Amino acid sequence: MSISLTILGCHSATPRANAFPTAQYLEINNRHFLIDCGEGTQRQMRKYKVGFTKINHIFISHLHGDHFYGLVGLLSTYGILGREKELHIYGPKGIKKVTLLQLKISESHAKYPMIFHELSSKESELIFEDDKISVHTIPLKHRVYTNGYLFTEKEKPLKLHMDNISNYNEIDRADYNNIKAGKDVVLSTGEIIPNAELTLPPKKALSFAFCSDTVYKPDIIPIIKNADLLYHEATFLAEKQELAKKTKHSTSKEAAQIAKDATVGQLVVGHYSGRYKDISLFKEEAQEIFKNSELAVPGKVFNIQ
Repeated sequence: MSISLTILGCHSATPRANAFPTAQYLEINNRHFLIDCGEGTQRQMRKYKVGFTKINHIFISHLHGDHFYGLVGLLSTYGILGREKELHIYGPKGIKKVTLLQLKISESHAKYPMIFHELSSKESELIFEDDKISVHTIPLKHRVYTNGYLFTEKEKPLKLHMDNISNYNEIDRADYNNIKAGKDVVLSTGEIIPNAELTLPPKKALSFAFCSDTVYKPDIIPIIKNADLLYHEATFLAEKQELAKKTKHSTSKEAAQIAKDATVGQLVVGHYSGRYKDISLFKEEAQEIFKNSELAVPGKVFNIQ
């Protein structure tokens, strides 16, 4: 069980020579997801050796260009590469119409099945689940309808403590599945052997919270509580707090306050305004409130075990 997050792009507004808009590649519990898809995302994927074919689910936070203008290009490239597997795309209502229109007009090669999951709820909801991962929305507040996403591992079955099991001759392989399911064992003498004695503690299920463009919104804290890794936008430094409110963005201090109050393991800030030439200031400011704060930088990988 592990998390590996690769930053593909982390700046706001328009792309620049060395500044790419938001896109992240997440590998969690052997599942592979793309989160947001700003312009140039597929170039960044190639640069940082992200496997195109591994991605079957794409999550778009909102329909501002710096978060999804790279999507139609990526979908077209999948067609050129001969993709046949279905691709699931999650995003705000309207993403299906705008995407399919672009693909139709451009006579794209994208002929594989695309399944759109359009979102409109203002409450957190489960939008994806399999045997290893669940994904819930994190309702945010921006100038347009916006969601973040919480990716959570599912706990694996209990592991057998074979050294302890070997102490009881009556326990055989036929009992193993029940033990893994959490059941105690009753011996022929009537003695009850607690499950905790026969199993090893499960490894903690990890989680990653992605919080895209949003004002400071403390009511998301219960949703992301104790997340192991949190990405939270920090478009401005605290000196521009009024501008952050006006444009419905956050400052690095506000992102750090969310991280502190949610007792997350690590904070990553990004989505820097182009007005700042020295992004190290964002880290310094965030660390005043939440020490374990880091900067999103293209190509940087965050690993959580």
